[in-house]
Amino acid sequence: MKNMVRGWRLDGCSTLEWMQTGKASKTALRVGIRRAAHQVIDNPRVLDDPVAVRLLGAGFARDLERAMHPVARDFRAFMAARSRYVEDQLAKAVANGVNQYVILGAGLDTFAYRNPFPTLRVFEVDFPATQEWKRSMLQEAGIAPPASLTFVPLDFEHTALVDGLAEAGFSDRDAAFFGWLGVVPYLTLDAFRATLQAVALLPTGTGISFDYAFAPETLSAKRQQIFKALSERVAAAGEPFKLFFTPEQMESELRRAGFKNIEQWDSAHLNELYFRDRSDGLRLSDARLGMLVTAWV
Repeated sequence: MKNMVRGWRLDGCSTLEWMQTGKASKTALRVGIRRAAHQVIDNPRVLDDPVAVRLLGAGFARDLERAMHPVARDFRAFMAARSRYVEDQLAKAVANGVNQYVILGAGLDTFAYRNPFPTLRVFEVDFPATQEWKRSMLQEAGIAPPASLTFVPLDFEHTALVDGLAEAGFSDRDAAFFGWLGVVPYLTLDAFRATLQAVALLPTGTGISFDYAFAPETLSAKRQQIFKALSERVAAAGEPFKLFFTPEQMESELRRAGFKNIEQWDSAHLNELYFRDRSDGLRLSDARLGMLVTAWV
């Protein structure tokens, strides 16, 4: 079915096309390691996540030394801050009556296993191989999926996201909140726009939070060097960056899709919100390679 905005697919491009066919995401593991490292190394925690270390298991100890490197420290802080930010936005949605939370490209996200909201249903959407990998890790760690969680394994070449969510019990008649971390830079523009447009068709009160990367040519020489090193690492993992925006371009994309209320946060805002007056000096660097954004229907 061509150009299917309501079905969240454009000419076969999936919103999770960054996944390699038949393989779990390597970047998902790296993100999980950094979130877990934050629990072990940093005090106080920006994101309090007692599940993260348990999920990774005994092998996590080998990654602690690398996670303490100055460069890794910055990434660790960012992974913690962006998850905390999305969960804070979710809390606002729940306070306004939203009871559906969809995690797009869930990877090793642990929110569903520490969900503090009794009425909130959580839908973890991911490529089947990555979801199978995560479920095996959960089983090995002795972490039982809660009744409020529904796994939505989707092969986007054959099933549209809305169809998969509907089959899983998601209601498109009710508002929902979407978390979409670590995905947008790996998408095509068509796939990105299709997702925004589909979310914007849901009832008033629906929201979405995600991160995006700045166009490399807009960065300073120092920041371009940092970006180059990062982009080479993810490309080597088989998941290259494809999509970039300026804040002005992102505002335009969201308005065009139909979102009414939009906020964008850079590292300076996040430092003020989550890293102020820390005795250990943990904070986001001035690299400022991208932004966090939340938009509401």
